Amino acid sequence: MNRADLLFGSNLVAMATPMNPDGTISGTGLAGLVDHLLSTGCDGLVVAGTTGEAPTLTDAETTQLIRDVVARAQGRARVIAGVGTYDTASSIRRAREAEAAGADALLLVCPYYSKPTQSGVVAHCTAVADATELPVMLYDVPARTGVALELPTLLELAEHPRIRAVKDAKGDLFEAMTVMSRTSLAYYCGIDELNLPYLASGATGLVSVVGNVFADRNAELVRAVRDNDLETARPIQSGLLPLVDAIMRTCQGAIMAKAALAERGIIPHPSVRLPLQEATPAHRQHLAKALETTAVPV
Repeated sequence: MNRADLLFGSNLVAMATPMNPDGTISGTGLAGLVDHLLSTGCDGLVVAGTTGEAPTLTDAETTQLIRDVVARAQGRARVIAGVGTYDTASSIRRAREAEAAGADALLLVCPYYSKPTQSGVVAHCTAVADATELPVMLYDVPARTGVALELPTLLELAEHPRIRAVKDAKGDLFEAMTVMSRTSLAYYCGIDELNLPYLASGATGLVSVVGNVFADRNAELVRAVRDNDLETARPIQSGLLPLVDAIMRTCQGAIMAKAALAERGIIPHPSVRLPLQEATPAHRQHLAKALETTAVPV
């Protein structure tokens, strides 16, 4: 086990936030989801990230969500709290609240919407990392934020003692390999379509949306690559592709992850908050076929 495993885990899941039809957070659904993830080999629970519908959660809901997941996990997995916003002061406050709530680490997304300069991104990430004693995983997802963590920025941020990892949803594998070769930052693939290529190129692990329903397959994938057994790894990844398509390419990740969890009886309802809406019948039908295919052991 390497240092990043101890800080964050290797088989992380970007957790959905179970909700009731009235939009309130479902305590029953949350407990069931945490138990399911722990029983299927997940060792890192990413709470209040994009898949967790973080933009629609109040500060109080986010803090309580972290407390509840920490209490349910009981140290059996690392709890990584999403704290990033487009406002540095708010992100600092959320980071401190997450630390007080018992989180083991922070997920810090590049500031979105306002399109800061790269020097502004560095200042933002540094200020949040300085605010607590928790290790930080940067989240690079320019398709959502409008701003990427550029190579010089990643190299500079790697010098901070608490910035220890990157969740890469950019998909620039050459850049990822370059950063890994020049820094001690641990990389986590944040694109389910590319889990195997990232792991094979040196990534420590995954932050997976599809893992909400099949974290056990991801655990097998990570294990196979670490054992240098690509003959085993390839069919595992191939077997997940129909579900990756259904969840990540048919509609929207949080919507389809909840639909999949509800379809498998892991959470009671697939409810989401506006502006998201529940999966359409056509999308659910496509998902059901993918779930049936994926349920067959490789």
